[in-house]
Amino acid sequence: MFGILTRRSKNGHVATEPLERKVVIDIRGITKMYKMGDVEVHALRGVDLKIYQGEFVSIMGPSGSGKSTLMNILGALDQPTTGEFFLDDTDVSKLSEADLARVRNKKIGFVFQSFNLLKRTTALRQVELPLIYGGAPGRAKKAKAALEAVGLERRVDHLPSELSGGQQQRVAIARALVNEPSMILADEPTGNLDSRSGTEVMQIFQSLNRDQGITIVFVTHDPWIARHTNRVIMLRDGKVIADREVAEPLIAGEAERPSEADEMETMFKDAYYGGGQDEYN
Repeated sequence: MFGILTRRSKNGHVATEPLERKVVIDIRGITKMYKMGDVEVHALRGVDLKIYQGEFVSIMGPSGSGKSTLMNILGALDQPTTGEFFLDDTDVSKLSEADLARVRNKKIGFVFQSFNLLKRTTALRQVELPLIYGGAPGRAKKAKAALEAVGLERRVDHLPSELSGGQQQRVAIARALVNEPSMILADEPTGNLDSRSGTEVMQIFQSLNRDQGITIVFVTHDPWIARHTNRVIMLRDGKVIADREVAEPLIAGEAERPSEADEMETMFKDAYYGGGQDEYN
């Protein structure tokens, strides 16, 4: 399922480095330490990572692996303790809170498991919100175009209570798209959806990546979702322990989901233990 890549980092894990593609995310030696009373918790322990324009990447790992911390740093929601984080050649790790807010608005589109929609706001206004915060002109036209891109051109005046879960998530995707960000960061985007709606949402993400070249980063615990992306990065104890391309990514809607036990066994066998011994020291 996963093909072994040809480049290894100084830490030993395999990493992808496509030629002649712009680097969107460049993380260098990122650490994150929290203090809980007298105890120091090291959530990230020297993570090096590059994600290129047009990639579709999954970040996986068990509870406590550091993936949520890494997601917060990638989304400019938190700052690393040490290290550098370049987003579109901007060193985000040294920005003020005000500058971080501008980066989040202009360069990052967020999609969350819980949709994060305002209850009394129409789909059109939901999608306009990032444009309002950024003071962009032509908001209604851009918002309608984003909703059309996710197949909701006939739902622009609907409230969240008038939309299915899958439709609500599509509104959230349109909101993430409307500012034409450098990347979309999605945290368990199909986690609250039934299988049919989850497939439809995954089809949209694959289309956006394939047809528009949008860089997408999924943070997920679901191996089935990860198999629909082009590259899987796995964390354990705050470190990247595997970084592999998916040899044959699944196309949403064309394959039947296996049992969770079988899927987990296949994923961990290939991604955790399928490489050379020096990747896991």
